[in-house]
Amino acid sequence: MTQTQPLDPAAMSGFDQLMAMRDGLIPPAPIADTLGMVNFDGEPGSISVELDPELRHYNPLGTVHGGVISTLLDTAAGCSVHSTLAAGEMYTSLDLTVKFLRPATVDSGRLRAVGKVIQRGRRTALAEAQLFDGSGKLVAHATSSCMIFS
Repeated sequence: MTQTQPLDPAAMSGFDQLMAMRDGLIPPAPIADTLGMVNFDGEPGSISVELDPELRHYNPLGTVHGGVISTLLDTAAGCSVHSTLAAGEMYTSLDLTVKFLRPATVDSGRLRAVGKVIQRGRRTALAEAQLFDGSGKLVAHATSSCMIFS
């Protein structure tokens, strides 16, 4: 009987880490379970994630809370940068600027955040993310600056 070695995330590229999380080979980020994020996928430099809005995501006004929307955008933008990292590199977000364009509710359908790296340097990266509702309408847009380090 052959025993497989556990995966070592520290020895993997950022993209390989993210795909191992997607495939259940290493634990995902706890926030994904907390909010109910699904369909995490992508390619190097562009990552997407989806969420079915629920009443638990609402603010007192009866729409999806801006913090939930911001978290989806931050996940898509930040993970897009993460997907460009070599083994041993790490990153942290320096800022996140969000523009809310329309409300989202349970009637909006599945929300899809799509992030992409705009520019990746040796020490910083700039990424953006867009959040679409179930009919393809743009709900929110964000930009994020990230610092890259070893």
